Amino acid sequence: MMDRATRWPLTTFFVLWAGAAFAQAPVAAPSPPTPTAASEIPLYPGAAPGSEAWDWSERSVTTPTGLPMVQDVVRPVLLHYPADRGKAVGTAMVVAPGGGFRTLMMSYEGVDIARRLNAMGVHAFVLKYRLRYNGPGAPPRPAGGGPAQAGRPRRLTVTGTYKAQAGQDLLALAADDGRQAVRLVRERARDFGALRDRVGMIGFSAGGVVTSETVFGPAATRPDFAAIIYGVGEIREVPSPAPPLFLAVAADDPRAADRSIELFTAWRKAKGPAELHVFQTGAHGFVNKGGGADHFMDRLEEWLGANKLLSRSAD
Repeated sequence: MMDRATRWPLTTFFVLWAGAAFAQAPVAAPSPPTPTAASEIPLYPGAAPGSEAWDWSERSVTTPTGLPMVQDVVRPVLLHYPADRGKAVGTAMVVAPGGGFRTLMMSYEGVDIARRLNAMGVHAFVLKYRLRYNGPGAPPRPAGGGPAQAGRPRRLTVTGTYKAQAGQDLLALAADDGRQAVRLVRERARDFGALRDRVGMIGFSAGGVVTSETVFGPAATRPDFAAIIYGVGEIREVPSPAPPLFLAVAADDPRAADRSIELFTAWRKAKGPAELHVFQTGAHGFVNKGGGADHFMDRLEEWLGANKLLSRSAD
């Protein structure tokens, strides 16, 4: 059990995201440039609790290289990408993209992952969780993360500063969205062609932190299995029983690598099922190509199979 809780500031995740992904200023896109989902499912019946006073609109933007992103999410939703009926195995996964809690990288950490899961027979739900405001008039971005404080950082904080977000714990709101996503998919599992006890979650970078929060959260909204890719949040007491856990990170992403190893060690001590891949190269976001990190989804597919999550379920 962790009894210390020094703070891991927002700058850490923003600097990692910006350096690894696409720090250049995005350009506006007239419409969402992602493949169309079968349906868009609101997480809440009305305004999301805690963001009722947010008065701006979500924006779809692209990087200069054309990669789609979403910013300023106010209304969290799931984008449903169902597996083909003939291939579906009865397993579902929520996909949480990263982006430093300012952006959601909707391609290689979102829809591309959903499509790959579909090819395995897994129903996918890309989560658009609430973000720190990043539009016109937003406060300046943090200048840099600086050196880590003495003692290992245990908790990430994301505090809003703009209008109605001022003083709000935005990580807590994003984590609420993650838990609500698991709850919704589980409650409607039969409608989606999935089993209630085969609802998992995969998260990348900041989305990995959201996934961590669901894993360490209440049992009713805890995924039945989870994959955390280069993004581990606060490490708490391992739940019992511990859900199967898959971790992937690059050795040249030192902060994420250290925390991934720490979480794996905690799972092992609790005798929970876990698999860890530390690839020699890849950096944060697995953007440095040519190494084993290029094939992390192959390793995930093998792990899902080993846990009998790709075996066709009996209705």
